[in-house]
Amino acid sequence: MTPTTDTTPTTDTTPTTDTTPTTDTTPTTDTTPAPDIRLVVLDMAGTTVADGGLVERAFDTAARALGVEPGTPDHAEKLAHVRATMGESKISVFRHLFGDEDRARHANAAFEQAYGALVGGGLIAPVPGAREAVEELAADGRTVVLTTGFARVTQDAILDALGWRGLVPLTLCPADAGGRGRPHPDMVLTAFLRTGAADAVRQVAVVGDTSYDVLSGVRAGAGLVAGVRTGAHGDDALREAGATHVLDSVADLPVLLRGAG
Repeated sequence: MTPTTDTTPTTDTTPTTDTTPTTDTTPTTDTTPAPDIRLVVLDMAGTTVADGGLVERAFDTAARALGVEPGTPDHAEKLAHVRATMGESKISVFRHLFGDEDRARHANAAFEQAYGALVGGGLIAPVPGAREAVEELAADGRTVVLTTGFARVTQDAILDALGWRGLVPLTLCPADAGGRGRPHPDMVLTAFLRTGAADAVRQVAVVGDTSYDVLSGVRAGAGLVAGVRTGAHGDDALREAGATHVLDSVADLPVLLRGAG
């Protein structure tokens, strides 16, 4: 009798894993739809403010104040840490670099004074389209908060230099959020609580140019966490930190959020 069982293999042996590289290297704006965003928390230096490397120049002044001279291995090592931790509270950075609290505070004071002097000398400017983006976000009914890892005196100097006093309803530095800066979520959550603009953290967007900016948003539970290409860290670092989007500039943010649906 002819067997009636079909012996043809039924298992599809065709590989189902798509091995096509998934990294998009095209330097264009990510237009993936965003959640319903009510509150936007924006970093300042590198994101909305172009400072042309003033952080490193101010660090040199702070390092010299503690006997660390440019050109030495010690200086190079410390500068590398400063670059890697862009976005972090500056006093936290100096605590790591110099150990004891007195030396850290001495370095931080020298840094803030030097940075403030550079700001006062007209060496900063808005990132192109940043002010307009903030105004568009507000016109769309979103509340915008500006945050920084600098001390309040330096943040105020930046706002004054740019004529940004009154641009947003709230500005925050680490001291305003209990003293912990990025990558902790404290400033994002403080913005959420103080403004009352969003019903849930899912309705918060966090935008910055560093991995620490991104981490603060991720840890706060923000619905959208975007990196921008105008500052310290590149796409890979921003994505690895958890960025849901990477934008060419903060100027692209209003269009992205309008596609939230």
